[in-house]
Amino acid sequence: MKIETPNIPENLTERKFTDIYYEEDPEFEMCLITDSQFDNESIDRLRLYQTVIKNCMFANTNFSRMDLTDVHFENCDLSNANLSNASMNRVEFINCKLLGSNLTNSYIGNTRFEESNLNMVMFGNSKLEKVIFDDTTLESADLFDCKLKKVDFLSCNLNGANFEDTSLKGIDISTSHFDSLTVAIENLKGCKVSTSQAIQFASLLGLKIQR
Repeated sequence: MKIETPNIPENLTERKFTDIYYEEDPEFEMCLITDSQFDNESIDRLRLYQTVIKNCMFANTNFSRMDLTDVHFENCDLSNANLSNASMNRVEFINCKLLGSNLTNSYIGNTRFEESNLNMVMFGNSKLEKVIFDDTTLESADLFDCKLKKVDFLSCNLNGANFEDTSLKGIDISTSHFDSLTVAIENLKGCKVSTSQAIQFASLLGLKIQR
């Protein structure tokens, strides 16, 4: 599946994330932000546009209701950050840590999570459209009552993930792995799975498969 990638110009203004306190509005546009420490802070309605963020620390920070368009995160730590009610379009998270982050009630479109840690992340009641999880770990991730449209899980760890009240119709999990998964059988209709996964799900129905 192809998704739209961030549209970011080559010439960016170098900033530190703490500069946000000197802005009239909490926003960065056409910026390069590197090596910033901004954990345990709180910024409501943050807006990032055409911006690259590398090697930054945002653990335990409150970014609720943030608006991200054309943003590239790389080697950043957003563990336990509050990203609820976010709006994201054309965003990339490359080699990032979002352990236990809160992304509930969000819209996430044209977004890629690659080689990232999303263990125990919360997506509940969110809409994900044209989203790729690539070589990413989502152990015990919560995707309760989410709307998934054109979402791929490529070579991901989905062990213990919760898809309760979430339809997986048209969703590809065939290259990912898990020992257990919380999902209703009726919500598996139309999901793309591997042969071994089909056997796992068949066991949930109590079927005995002869080899």
